[in-house]
Amino acid sequence: MEVVVACCAGLDVHQASVVACVNSTGGGGRSRKEVRSFGTMRDDLIALHDWLKQAGVTMVAMESTGVYWKPVYEALEHHFDTVVVNAQHIKNVPGRKTDVKDCEWISNLLRHGLIRPGFVPPREIRDIRELTRFRRKLTQVQAGERNRLIKVLETAGIKLAGVASDVFGVSGRAMIRALIEGEDTPEAIACLARGKLRGKRKELARALDVSLKAHQRFMLRTQLARIEQAEADLERIDITLRELIAPYAHYLQLLMSIPGIDWIIAVTIIAEIGMDMSAFASPAHLASWTGICPGNNESAGKKRSAKSRKGNVFLKTALVTAAITGSRRRGGTYLAEKYRRLVARRGKMRAAVAIAHKILVSIWHMLSNGTFYQDPGTGFLDKLDRERTSKHLVRRLVNMGFEVQLKEKAA
Repeated sequence: MEVVVACCAGLDVHQASVVACVNSTGGGGRSRKEVRSFGTMRDDLIALHDWLKQAGVTMVAMESTGVYWKPVYEALEHHFDTVVVNAQHIKNVPGRKTDVKDCEWISNLLRHGLIRPGFVPPREIRDIRELTRFRRKLTQVQAGERNRLIKVLETAGIKLAGVASDVFGVSGRAMIRALIEGEDTPEAIACLARGKLRGKRKELARALDVSLKAHQRFMLRTQLARIEQAEADLERIDITLRELIAPYAHYLQLLMSIPGIDWIIAVTIIAEIGMDMSAFASPAHLASWTGICPGNNESAGKKRSAKSRKGNVFLKTALVTAAITGSRRRGGTYLAEKYRRLVARRGKMRAAVAIAHKILVSIWHMLSNGTFYQDPGTGFLDKLDRERTSKHLVRRLVNMGFEVQLKEKAA
């Protein structure tokens, strides 16, 4: 095979060690390999960098092993052409699984140009990405605690969730605190309701007419404190995110012009794919990387239905959330109309994924051209269907031997 990189290195990265193989071209054009092992402490990574530099390495490749590759990548990214690859894409032949064999295999693939680089955003975007992913985890923790609190109420026989649409609103929290204290009557607790919920005071009194046990009060007090702590942490994360995302305010405005995309979804999109769309050759490549396009399943010339492949779960979740939110927007939009038509044929989940795909394609073009979103309007689909139907009928008549000329009917 043709040699693409004259001197490169393959790294097999673990938590406590890095096994490196320098693969260079020796006499007669043959491959010459040298393997060394290093630790993962800062001084070990400096020694790895110095050794690679001294060997004349120009390109380095490593597998994306958990989070262990990240400090190694940061130590080398500004000094070498550093590539991170999906381990599934470069599996070695079975029976050759050792650390030395792995790094040699990676270096061989890199030397002959057989490695497809993974997408790694710039360091500034990676910092934002860490915060957005941490925020997502914290939101999941908060949702879990809310569900557990409602479960305790239901176990005790308190049907607050059946009367109040928002148990954790101002009224709901006031009633939960009163239940924890256990000093007021159900009627007095029901009087804590505010707004429209005041019209349901009799139902609330019936729902709250249960005596809590001591351990249940303790559980409710602990869970409510954890929920409020998570909310306070989320507020602090949002403040930090606003500071980090401030230089990219223009791109935020671009993304937020799409129906269904709010501030946090826009930040998540920037954190996951950055602003430079040259990293993705086309919208189709970006959709495939995200995992919101159908997979390929063809055999013997027959194409079968294939579910969407695995991809970036953080970006995929944000886009599907935006699709569902945008489809509920009042006033009529192209995305909402398309969603309603797809739901009738394919179901809600498939329709949401399809709309998420359309949003992502729009994002690729918007970030590439620096333009705001322009909604085609609800009438676009009717016009498109009319053109498709007419072209289809004309094509059938031509195939039958007719010569067809279309002319608009007078009003």
